[in-house]
Amino acid sequence: MRYEFEPTGKPDIAKARGTPGRGRLFINDRLVGQTELPVTVPLLLSLGAGLSVGRNLGSAVSQLYRSPFAFTGTVTADVSAQTLQNPEEERNAVAKRAMSSQ
Repeated sequence: MRYEFEPTGKPDIAKARGTPGRGRLFINDRLVGQTELPVTVPLLLSLGAGLSVGRNLGSAVSQLYRSPFAFTGTVTADVSAQTLQNPEEERNAVAKRAMSSQ
């Protein structure tokens, strides 16, 4: 599984909006989904960050396993969510996501 991001514009850091772009999801080198991302997170992620399904390529989050810890089961990813069009809902969703990751 591979995820690609293609920038389609410039970030607006003053408004806390990252680079807009197009996301594409590939499974076994076959394009299985894509979406336009009007806004992304305006911050720098480490080299190991990003979408990773089925293995942990970065540092292990527990001493119970060692990276990359390839998962041998089945992974189901739901990529059918609709993009939020309401700016207030969008701000609330971003704030909720940020709070849940602290």
